[in-house]
Amino acid sequence: MTVSPPSTGPAGPLFGACDPSAGTAVPRPETATPSSGSSAPSSVPSSGSSARRSGTAAPTDRPDVVDLYLKHIGSGRAVMGRVMGGMAEFRSEGPWIHADDGRRFLDFGGYGVFIMGHRHPAVVEAVHRQIDTHPLASRVFLEPVAALAAQALAAHTPPGLDYVHFVNSGAEATEAALKLARAHGFSSVITTRSGFHGKTLGALSVTANATYQTPFQPLLPDVTQVAYDDPADLEQALAARRDRACVIVEPVQGEGGVRIPRHGYLSQVQALCREYGALLVVDEIQTGMGRLGTWWGVDAEGVRPDVLLVGKGLSGGVVPVAAMVATAEAYAPFSRDPYLHTSTFGASPIACAAALATLRAMDEEDTVARAAALGLRILTAVRDVCAPYEGGLVREVRGRGLLIGIEFAEQQAVAELLLELISRGVLVNNSLNSTRVLRLTPPAVVEDAALDLFLTTLGAALRSTADRMTG
Repeated sequence: MTVSPPSTGPAGPLFGACDPSAGTAVPRPETATPSSGSSAPSSVPSSGSSARRSGTAAPTDRPDVVDLYLKHIGSGRAVMGRVMGGMAEFRSEGPWIHADDGRRFLDFGGYGVFIMGHRHPAVVEAVHRQIDTHPLASRVFLEPVAALAAQALAAHTPPGLDYVHFVNSGAEATEAALKLARAHGFSSVITTRSGFHGKTLGALSVTANATYQTPFQPLLPDVTQVAYDDPADLEQALAARRDRACVIVEPVQGEGGVRIPRHGYLSQVQALCREYGALLVVDEIQTGMGRLGTWWGVDAEGVRPDVLLVGKGLSGGVVPVAAMVATAEAYAPFSRDPYLHTSTFGASPIACAAALATLRAMDEEDTVARAAALGLRILTAVRDVCAPYEGGLVREVRGRGLLIGIEFAEQQAVAELLLELISRGVLVNNSLNSTRVLRLTPPAVVEDAALDLFLTTLGAALRSTADRMTG
């Protein structure tokens, strides 16, 4: 397999730049043999060949999507699409995504969004019902679906986090939290190295990665980076900013390469914030909603932040929605003046219907417990599959719940393995702030046959990658 060389920097893109007008789809390696009892093929036939299809047929008269991306969306994204094979996704359900050439892919990626899988029936039904009645609001009258969704979300957050501000994305939730901190006079922000909180201007200011920050400087002033999982470094920063600091931290750094802190770290962060009069914002956009096998990452230590950021899984994999949830004291400026921070589409009925249905379905299906049990199974099995390569190609396999990272000795191995898995019908994620880590974020609805297929495919892809990397 030929792969465009990745950037050599510590946080560069997965694929290097290349000429968007040249080249064809990456050649596909030999396919793996399906595991016994698998419900889907582990191989992925090349474009245009026969493939197993189910449900609605793929469109046969679509335009050249790569060409449209090149002309109207961007050359970089067009190149990546071509490298991935040039296919376009057009349908999804459960853990599966269907491409327009008939191929079906097991989605162990999705950047943490699809904890419920794609198009969960209860969420789809609720959204359809809302579309048929009242999808968007006038913003003049009270909106009951938003109120019910806020009540349902607050019922699942740590005690005291009762006030909900709905937005459209995780980055917007970060922006809302930063503005709320400013409204209280917390003008200094402390973030962690390799932390990821979004790419809008304020959120980018606390996303500690020079690759994304440098082109847009100057960013927000008075932002300090401290080491993750290092309370002493945090205390030093807080001592210099007593009573005026806002601390933002993730329970597990997802884009940072599934970095799991030592037990007790979050409790220490909370204690230090209380001691030095700082506002504590915990970003659970990726780690929350059951992703770590608990409703929230903070649950493992009984931490209650002043502000909790929610997103990704809250959508039910159907309609984008996120939220900033806060205590009454922290939320007071927004509570007093509803026009202090607003959004035309924030808390829209259609998005809140998706959030409400997601929360109810997760309760009914015990999704969080399923995520914990399934995550332990997957982590154990992935470690077994990777064991022959540890000390060489693979450095470490780590994870919590359904957030699992495979760290490699070389960045190139991530690009090679990611493309290898795609060619065999499995989607996974790279990590934006840790380019040697391949990230798995499977849904909680994966059944045994699909899990067997994934493990068989991973094993075959690792063998092929190791042969190329060492050959």
